[in-house]
Amino acid sequence: MKDRIALCVSYLEKDCIGRKRGVLALAAVSLLSIVLTLPFMPWIILVRSYALSAEGVRGRYSVLNFLSYVNITKQGTLGLVSMMLMLIAVGSVVMHTVCVIRVISQRYGSKNMLSYYSFSKGALLLSFFASAGLVVFLVNANKISVLHRFAPSPAPFFVILLSIIGLIGVSILEQNERVFAREHGFLEEMRRNWVLYSFLIPTVVFYLINNYLPMVGIYFAFTQYNFRDGLFASPYIGFKNFEHLARAELFRLTRNTILYNVVFIALGNVLQIAFAILISKVISKRFKKLSQTLIFMPYFVSFVILRVLIYNLLESDAGLINSIIKSLGGAGVDFYNTPSYWPLIITFFYIWKNLGYGMVVYLATITGISDEYYEAARVDGANIYQQIRYITLPLLKPTFIILLLFSLGSIMRGQFELFYQLVGTNGVLFGATDIIDTFVYRITTTQPMSMGMGAAAGLYQSALGFIIIMTTNYIIKRKNNEYALF
Repeated sequence: MKDRIALCVSYLEKDCIGRKRGVLALAAVSLLSIVLTLPFMPWIILVRSYALSAEGVRGRYSVLNFLSYVNITKQGTLGLVSMMLMLIAVGSVVMHTVCVIRVISQRYGSKNMLSYYSFSKGALLLSFFASAGLVVFLVNANKISVLHRFAPSPAPFFVILLSIIGLIGVSILEQNERVFAREHGFLEEMRRNWVLYSFLIPTVVFYLINNYLPMVGIYFAFTQYNFRDGLFASPYIGFKNFEHLARAELFRLTRNTILYNVVFIALGNVLQIAFAILISKVISKRFKKLSQTLIFMPYFVSFVILRVLIYNLLESDAGLINSIIKSLGGAGVDFYNTPSYWPLIITFFYIWKNLGYGMVVYLATITGISDEYYEAARVDGANIYQQIRYITLPLLKPTFIILLLFSLGSIMRGQFELFYQLVGTNGVLFGATDIIDTFVYRITTTQPMSMGMGAAAGLYQSALGFIIIMTTNYIIKRKNNEYALF
C-alpha cells in the first residue's frame, strides 16, 4: 500500500508542460466543478412541474435559480437555506476560477506552493458543502413544500465525487510540499500550542454570537417581512426591496454618502496631521496641554447639544449670525431653507468635533519618533520645515495609511447622528444632506413594515464598502506590502 502511495506521489510531482501533473489535475477538477455549478446546469429536478406551469416554474433548475420557485410559491422557510446554498456555490465558483487562473499564470505563492494548495482545498470544501448540503436540503424541502416532488440531478453527486478526489490529491501534494518547506501545518501547530489557542476561545465565541450570527438577518433584505410569519417564514420576494431602493434616488444617496465621507477623511486627516505637528513643536508645556485640551473637548460634546448650538447660531430670526448681520444693516440669511450652505456647515462642524481625537493619534506617533533623527538633521543644517518634510511626514505615513484604510471601511456608513441632529426632518435640505443612513431611518420609522428595504440598504452599504476597502488594500499592497492591512 505504501509503495502505491509513493508511486502516486511521484507521478503527481512530475512536471508536464511546465507544471506539476498534480497541479494540472487540480486545475482540471476546478474547471469541471465550475462547469457543473454554473446556472445552466440542472441541480434540482421538479418531477411534476405541470403543477406550477401557470406560474412559469421550470422542471429542471440549478441552485442559483432555485430561488425562483421560492419566490413564486412564497415558501419563505426554504428561502434562507437556499440562499445560503447559493452563496456557497457562488463562492466555490469564484475560488475555483482563481485556482485555474493561478495555474495558467503559474502564480502559486511567493515562497512555496502551500498557499495555492490551501486555497484549492478551500474551493473544494465549498463545492462539497454546496452539493452535499443541497442533497440534504431537498429531503427536508419535500416535507415543507406543497409539491413534495423535488429530487437532485446527477450533477451534485458528480461534484461531491470530484471534491473528494480533489481533496485527497491536494492533501497528498500538500503533505509532500510541507516536508520540502519544513512547515508542519495548522493542526500540528494547534497540537503543539493548544494552551495558547485555548485562550482564543472566549474571543471566538464572542465574535460568533455578536458578529457572525446576526448576519442571518441579511435575509430580511430578500423577504416581505411580517411579524406573524417571522424571519424564516415570511414570503421570499427576491430583489424587489433593492428595486424599491433603486427607485428611491439611490444614486443621489450614494453620491452624498461617499462625497461627504471623502471630504471628512481627506480634510480631517490633513488638518489632524497639521495640528499634531504644530502642537508637537510647541515649547511651552502649559500651552501645549491647554491647546490639546481645548481641541479635544468638542469630541465629547453630545450631538443633541451640537444641534442646539447650531440652531442658535443659524436660526433666521434670532440666531447669532443673523442678529449680527441685521445689526450691521444687512439682510438675514435663511440657512434652513437654503441647501447650498449645508455641505460647508456639516463639514465644518464635523471637523470641529473630530479634529482633537484624530490629532491625538498622530501626536502619539510623533512623540514616538526618536529625537536623534531631528538632532542629526539639525547638525546637517536642516531647518524646521525640512525636518517636518523629510522626517515627520514620512514616519507618519504608516499611521496615515492604517487610519485611511479603517476610514474607508466605513465610507458607506454616514455620520447618522451628525446629519440627523443638524437637519432632522427638514425636507428642503434633503437634496444636499440626505445620506443612506438617514433615508433608511425615515423609511423604517415611518413605514414599520419596510424592514426589508432597510436591510437591503444595509447590505448594499456593506457590499460596496467591502469592495472599496479590498480594492484600496490591494493597491496599497502592490505599492508597499508592509502598509497593507492584510
